[in-house]
Amino acid sequence: MSDFVLKVNGARLHVSAPAEESLLSVLRDRLDLTGTKYGCGEGQCAACTVLLDGKPARSCLTPVSVAAKTHITTIEGLEQNGKLSPVQQAFLNEGAFQCGYCTSGMVLCATALLREIPHPTEQQIVTYMDGNICRCGTYPRIVAAVQRASQSPAKVGAQ
Repeated sequence: MSDFVLKVNGARLHVSAPAEESLLSVLRDRLDLTGTKYGCGEGQCAACTVLLDGKPARSCLTPVSVAAKTHITTIEGLEQNGKLSPVQQAFLNEGAFQCGYCTSGMVLCATALLREIPHPTEQQIVTYMDGNICRCGTYPRIVAAVQRASQSPAKVGAQ
């Protein structure tokens, strides 16, 4: 076991874990941040996506020792002062989720996209989100939600 200080959602959190333990396991099992989901455990579905220094990363493949050197954002860290982020609100407004299992990974990936490309085309959205698997098949509503969020007057990158 090693001791790590993780910068998660703006807070410094202390955790003891083996250096090779996945960030996903640490977030869910040691820090009780269960919004990040375990999907395939192989980095193929993106349900476990978090942001490391603002970039999407598969937390199931990221060792906690690597993540400890970054700023980690989980789905719990997107809302500010009880208000959903523009992407979260757009997903809600568009009904872009059904079972909700992929939603946190989708929202975090979309957040990173909009920080990088504030007004993406439909093709840019599809390309950037490629690899995020939705078993319910709500892809058209997901694209619509990202488009809606890109039109939001609130700043997507705020935090």
